[in-house]
Amino acid sequence: MAKDIENPCIAVCQLSGDLCLSCGRSKEDIRQWKRMKRPEKMAAVQRARVRMKSVQKKKS
Repeated sequence: MAKDIENPCIAVCQLSGDLCLSCGRSKEDIRQWKRMKRPEKMAAVQRARVRMKSVQKKKS
């Protein structure tokens, strides 16, 4: 059985519009997480990483 994808949530939710500024996931990704299959979770985590890089650049 394939290894589960770790939830990127760090339990410091800071929503700004549709985006959590703590983990980088969208509200929809957060809502759907438990129902997502492995490939969907992998894609959500990748999108979150890209968003967080963008947020970090804006803060600098």
